[in-house]
Amino acid sequence: MTDLAQLGGNRLAPPADAVQAIADGRHGAPFDVLGPHEGPGGTTTIGTFQPEADDVDVLDADSGRVLAHLNRIHSAGFFFGYVADRELAKYRLRLRRLGATWEIEDAYCFPPSLGELDLHLIAEGTHRKLFEKLGAHPTLLEGVPGVRFAVWAPNAARVSVVGPFNNWDGRCHPMWRHGTGVWELFIPGIQRDALYKYELLSSRGRLLPLKADPFAFAQELPPATASKVHGLPSPPRHDAPWLAHRRGANDKSAPISIYEVHLGSWRRGGGESYLDYDRLAEELVAYVKDLGFTHVELLPVMEHPFSGSWGYQPIGLFAPTSRFGTPEQFTRFVEKMHEAGIGVILDWVPAHFPSDAFGLARFDGTALYEHQDPRRGFHNDWNTLIYNLGRHEVANFLSANALFWLEQYHVDGLRVDAVASMLYLDYSRKAGEWIPNEYGGRENLEAVRFLRDVNTNVSAAHPEAVTIAEESTAWPKVSRPVDSGGLGFAFKWNMGWMHDTLAYMREDPVHRRYHQGRLTFGLLYAYDENFILPLSHDEVVHGKGSLLQKMPGDRWQKFANLRAYFGFMWTHPGKKLLFMGGEFAQDREWRHDHSLDWHLLSDDLHRGVQNLVRDLNRLYREMPALHERDCEPEGFSWVDTANAAESVLAYLRWGATGSPALVVCNFTPVVRGNYRLGIPRGGRWTERLNTDSAFYGGSNVGNGGAVEAENVASHGHPFSLSLTLPPLAVVVFTPLEGERP
Repeated sequence: MTDLAQLGGNRLAPPADAVQAIADGRHGAPFDVLGPHEGPGGTTTIGTFQPEADDVDVLDADSGRVLAHLNRIHSAGFFFGYVADRELAKYRLRLRRLGATWEIEDAYCFPPSLGELDLHLIAEGTHRKLFEKLGAHPTLLEGVPGVRFAVWAPNAARVSVVGPFNNWDGRCHPMWRHGTGVWELFIPGIQRDALYKYELLSSRGRLLPLKADPFAFAQELPPATASKVHGLPSPPRHDAPWLAHRRGANDKSAPISIYEVHLGSWRRGGGESYLDYDRLAEELVAYVKDLGFTHVELLPVMEHPFSGSWGYQPIGLFAPTSRFGTPEQFTRFVEKMHEAGIGVILDWVPAHFPSDAFGLARFDGTALYEHQDPRRGFHNDWNTLIYNLGRHEVANFLSANALFWLEQYHVDGLRVDAVASMLYLDYSRKAGEWIPNEYGGRENLEAVRFLRDVNTNVSAAHPEAVTIAEESTAWPKVSRPVDSGGLGFAFKWNMGWMHDTLAYMREDPVHRRYHQGRLTFGLLYAYDENFILPLSHDEVVHGKGSLLQKMPGDRWQKFANLRAYFGFMWTHPGKKLLFMGGEFAQDREWRHDHSLDWHLLSDDLHRGVQNLVRDLNRLYREMPALHERDCEPEGFSWVDTANAAESVLAYLRWGATGSPALVVCNFTPVVRGNYRLGIPRGGRWTERLNTDSAFYGGSNVGNGGAVEAENVASHGHPFSLSLTLPPLAVVVFTPLEGERP
């Protein structure tokens, strides 16, 4: 039993106004009225609200003996009575109605269980394991199974747990309020997978729309919106070998080639139904491994109400979307990826959230998670609300969420969406539509502090994991350590490279001579950050067309251009990211509600692009020159940038170990013979890759597999090669192992 003194003093029947407040669902301190209390003459009083019962008896929990019959003292269903203390060890309630009888445990005889330290850390905004305390947690309390619910709603006058177990009646299970604004209640007998929400009364007495649990670990299948009792997911159990070496797999010197995936449209089942996490684990793992990608990056899997949002407007930040199955199935998905040696990165959205009434919007009747002023709190572009990162409880909610995915599901990294929108107060706003910071500037100092804190926490708890910024501006030191003035990300998407190079590839080859700077400009800043080169989903939606559609020329030239572009990308400094479908040159724009066009692989040209991507990934992994110094200026040197007239580029890639690689790009459909380029070593140079190979759908122009260096100085090097450059192609050469000048 609970400490009765904790819940109220010696008294007779509760005051009539308190009973009426319980019956009306207006009482904000239900433990003052409900449950056991010290009564007169050595008795214990028991009050309970049971609107579905006609009669209520108090039973000895062990023997089932009737200890007291409670009197109905309010017509709505408030029952009250006395039990002698000496007879009250543990009790249950027996309810009767219309001939039916059932027994329950009394939720109000169990004390709150959140400790002072937890409440202090929650109030301070520094609780790193917040997900272990808030939300719905199945537990055994005083030997009784049930669920402990806890939610933060500091401005609410009353909070109740509602669900089918109480007919969604907010009068039945009002919660205990801690001084920190956290509400808590243990409800006996509730089973795993039970649906629930929170019913809140605002400080002004207004009944709010039912709210999903911000910390729900599972949710109903959309468009239904209830939370589901689940408890903390169990981490994968069979991925220890992967975890032991993933620090190396995620390092900036590692070959990181990321396959970006939208799980709902990668591949679908019969009738265009979703594949579940288990089937995705089988089919996607095999596919990614076959093509040689080192990681997958998933568009947000956090629960979201609208499938058309692709997950970027999440409401259930702690719940893998039920569209593809259960949390256990998602755990198995991650585990299968790890068993295959593939890292899992999740897109994560701390920048904004949707305004759906059942979500975080005005959660307790006030702008709790969002800013009150729309100049800070509303995204006009996306019609979403912006987190108030200056409120430490909100920042704690998000930072704990980042750690949750790393700890409970063993994911290997988080790609943080829309970082630029977080960093700038005037992002996509006109004059007068934003509020400067305390120094009069446009920088969002609260967001900067938040991002640094998240990255610091991740680095401390999981140094082998990575965070990646989708940041589209020139904000300095995004991927530099916090202690040196950076934001602390491991990598940053190179949006400038993507825009410049795609603009170049769109040009007709006859005009490319005037735009070669679009290909070379990226090397001026290539080492300012630890870059990932992204060809993401954003480039194949909203009327932009597919990658193949962006390429000029007839059908053969379109494919040749795309193959050359991939060759340039995979040999350029920076890690790689390719959105699904690009690897086999999908020829229509991506649609989130349809499967990729897998039938295209029956076509030689589409299959040829897939073969090329597979070989590019293999070459990228096998050749240290192409990945070890992706993020170091010592890993790259130009050989020839001067021949813009013929749209030819040549450069050397260097690793910390192994041989250098010579990369030659011909971005015109003209074959160029006897093309001389300087090299640092003599001997035989092997043609390791040629994007014009017939195996990839090309014309098979090349250099017979190898070329002998000549003792002719060129381009500042003591030796040179006389090459045949295939049309619209990239070729890669390395010196034969063991040969030296």
